[in-house]
Amino acid sequence: MVQIVVVINMLISAILLYIAWRVWRLRLRCTRITNWFILAERRSHAVLRNAPEAIYISQYQIQNLRQTNQVLEIQLQQLRQIVSLLVVGQRIWRRYLRKSW
Repeated sequence: MVQIVVVINMLISAILLYIAWRVWRLRLRCTRITNWFILAERRSHAVLRNAPEAIYISQYQIQNLRQTNQVLEIQLQQLRQIVSLLVVGQRIWRRYLRKSW
């Protein structure tokens, strides 16, 4: 009877030792994953640290480009009007020259 109890205790001890070993390995794996996430967070923080400032600068530059573009659009419209007036003037001039000859 004592031998059965000893064998059962040894089996229970072996099972618990295996479970403890698996839990220990799981803890190591979790530690590695945690360290990987910490490293990834540090690297992404280093890369994105200046992102807000860069975004603000880019927004300011885009705003300046839009203002410059508006001025250029007005100048282009004026140039088109001048060219169209020159074309109309040229047509009128040609008609006048044809009639006078």
